[in-house]
Amino acid sequence: MPDETRNDSRASMTRGERIRAAARTLRTPRTASWVANETEASVKTAQKYLDQLVEDNVLRKIEQGDQTLYCVDQLMAIYREVATLQREHSREELTSALDSMRSTITDWKRSYDAETPGELRASIADLDDADEVEERRKVASEWEHLDDRIPIVRAALNEYDWATDRDSISA
Repeated sequence: MPDETRNDSRASMTRGERIRAAARTLRTPRTASWVANETEASVKTAQKYLDQLVEDNVLRKIEQGDQTLYCVDQLMAIYREVATLQREHSREELTSALDSMRSTITDWKRSYDAETPGELRASIADLDDADEVEERRKVASEWEHLDDRIPIVRAALNEYDWATDRDSISA
């Protein structure tokens, strides 16, 4: 995205919106000061919105020495993802997706004679062909992604009936 477009969309957001948007992307724990700097807000304002997100179970607050750090609450993010999968996909669609992911991994195991993405990455050391190295890196990355997704899709399937029974609105 060009800087001008990013700056224009950022300028149309309130401080709170900028802080919330930035906070939802935190992959590593960060201080309120860091978030304030990234969002062009005061530390006090950043702290206010970050603490609201902690109360809403979007972020976790971690005390580390004399610093307070904030990061995405991964457990709650997974719960939300499971609920989204259950609401947006049928049991059959989720089952097909799970089968497809497992089949893809099985094909990679056979094709590359590797049992894990780590083994596939390690096999790169034996290669001279730059295209093959890049392909294996790409596959290893996709494999790791699927390894992360499979338990989430399984959780959505395991509790599908329970969740859909509770999610229906009775009139």
